Amino acid sequence: MFKTLPKFVFFTGKGGVGKTSLACATTLDLASKGKKILLVSTDPASNVGQVFETEIGNSITPITTAPGVDAIEINPEEAAAEYRERIVGPMRGILPQDALASIEEQLSGACTIEIAAFDEFTALLTDNELVERYDHVIFDTAPTGHTIRMLKLPGAWSGFLEDGKGDASCLGPLAGLEKQRDRYGAAVDRLSDATTTRLVLVARPRQSALTEVARTSIELADIGIKNQQLAINGMMPADTGGDPLAEALLKRDRDALAAMTPEVAALPRAEFTLRSENLVGIDALKRFATGADDTPSGIAPAAIGGTGFPTLGELVDDIETPGKGLIMFMGKGGVGKTTMAAAVACELAARGHEVLLTTTDPAAHITETLAGDQPGLTVSRIDPEVETARYRDHVMATKGHDLDAQARSMLEEDLRSPCTEEIAVFQAFSKVIRESSRRFVIMDTAPTGHTLLLLDATGSYHKDILRHQGEASKAKLVTPMMRLQDPEQTKIMIVTLPETTPVLEAAHLQDDLKRAGIVPWGWIVNSSLAAATTTQPILQKRARAEQEQVAKVADELSTRYAVVPMQAEEPVGAGRLQDLCAVARPATAAE
Repeated sequence: MFKTLPKFVFFTGKGGVGKTSLACATTLDLASKGKKILLVSTDPASNVGQVFETEIGNSITPITTAPGVDAIEINPEEAAAEYRERIVGPMRGILPQDALASIEEQLSGACTIEIAAFDEFTALLTDNELVERYDHVIFDTAPTGHTIRMLKLPGAWSGFLEDGKGDASCLGPLAGLEKQRDRYGAAVDRLSDATTTRLVLVARPRQSALTEVARTSIELADIGIKNQQLAINGMMPADTGGDPLAEALLKRDRDALAAMTPEVAALPRAEFTLRSENLVGIDALKRFATGADDTPSGIAPAAIGGTGFPTLGELVDDIETPGKGLIMFMGKGGVGKTTMAAAVACELAARGHEVLLTTTDPAAHITETLAGDQPGLTVSRIDPEVETARYRDHVMATKGHDLDAQARSMLEEDLRSPCTEEIAVFQAFSKVIRESSRRFVIMDTAPTGHTLLLLDATGSYHKDILRHQGEASKAKLVTPMMRLQDPEQTKIMIVTLPETTPVLEAAHLQDDLKRAGIVPWGWIVNSSLAAATTTQPILQKRARAEQEQVAKVADELSTRYAVVPMQAEEPVGAGRLQDLCAVARPATAAE
C-alpha cells in the first residue's frame, strides 16, 4: 500500500475520509510481510474494533485473526478514571477529606477526560520498552481539528508545567506532575522527528476535504511535523460505463485534485480507488490492502435507485412550524453535518425566517460551504482560541483590576490552565443556546467524541447549579442542559451515511444522548446512492447494500428521517444547498 514507512505512522484528516480503513489495511499489509504491529486508536468515537470485528478496548489486545497485530482503543472515560485514581490514590489517608474532594472535583470535567486520553497517548508514544516490541506503531487518530489540538498539547502543557507554581488544576496538583515534564518533551521530539514519524493526511477527492488538508499541513509544519504524505481515498474508477452519474463523479474527483494548492500537490501521494464493498472484516481489508479487484460481475446495466424516500424538505416543513428554536446537527465526522446544517439554514432563511448558523467544530468550513451571503442568515463560529482569549480578558478586567501585582500574576497563571478553554467554549455554547429563544439557531457540531465532551460539560454545569439552588429557585431555573432536553426548544438531528459502520456509530450516539435525557428528533441519511439513479456496477452494488441500512433507520432507530441523494457536484452555495431540500430532482443532478 505504502512504500517504506518509519516506526510511527499517523493517519489523520477530516472525519469520514477513511482513516480507519487505511490504518487497518496498512497494518494488515505490514503484518503480512512478517512485521509486528501495534495499532492505536486515539479517536473518542473509535471503530477499529468494528472494522476488525474484535472487541478491543482500553488495553493492548492481540487480533487473533491477524497474526502479528496488537491493537488498543484509547477510551477517554476509562483513561480519565485511571488518571484520576493515579493522581488522587497516593494522597488518600494523607490529605484531609475536603482537600481530596476539591482535587476530585477539579478532575471531573471534560477537560480532564481529554487530558487523560492524551496522557495515555504520550505514554504509548514514549515508552521505549513497549515500542521496541513492535516494528511499527500505527495511529488511527480523531478527526483533524481534534487531532491538531491534541498534537499541540505536549508543548502547551510542558510550558504550563514550566511556569506552574504548584497549583491544582485539571492536570492534578502541578507539583506532582514534574515527572511528566520529560515525557511530554519526549513526545514533542518524537512527533517532529522525520526519521521516526510520518503523518499521512487522508482525504477524499473533494474540494472541501483537500482545502482542510492544506490547512492541516501548514498547522502541522508550524509545530515541527513536516514529514507528511497525502493519501487520496475513494477515487471514482475511470471505467464509468457511460453512466452520467459516474462520469459526473469522476469529473468532480479530477477537478478537486487539479485545484489542490501547490504545497499539497507537492506532497508524496498515494491514491486508492472507490470500493464496492464496505471495509469491515479481515477479508475485505486484505482485498483492499492488496488492491484485489472487487468489481461486481453479472449486474445488468438497467438503472437502479431513484425517488420514494422521505426528503430533507419534508423535515424542514416540520422544523419550521414553531418559528424559532435550536436545531443541532450531530454525528461522526465526515457524514455531512456541515452541509446538512447549511442546507436547512438556507432553506429557512429563504422562507423568510431569521437564522443564525453556527459551529462548534474546530475544523469548521461553513463559510466555504455557503460560498457567499444569504439574506436573513447570520454565520458565526465558536472558535476555541478566540473564546479562550475573550474569557481571559474578561476575567482579568473584572476580577484582576483590584488585585495587587502578585495576585494578578497568580490569576494570569491560573488562566493559562488547559481547563480555561473548556470553560470559555461552554460559555459561548450557552450564549448561542439562549439565542434560540427568539430565532432559529442551526448548530453544526464537532465530530461525535468532541461533541459528547462538550455535552458532558453542559451536564456537569447543570448538576452543579442544581446542587446550589434552593427548591424555590429550582422551579424557575432553566439551564442549557434543560433546553437541550426539551424537544419544544431543541431538535437534535443525527446525520449518518447509508453504510453499516456509520449507522452503527450513529445508533451508539443516540444511546449516549438518551442516557443524558436528550432524545434525537430526527435522522438524515446523507449521500445515498439508493436515492439516486445509476447503471455503473460499483455504484449499483453500493446502492443495493444501502437498502438494509436505510430500512434499519426507518424501522428501528427513528420515526422521523430523510434520505438525501449523493450529489454529483459538491453542494456549495445557497442555491445548491436549497436544492437538497427539493422533493425530487433529475438523476443527472444527484449521486
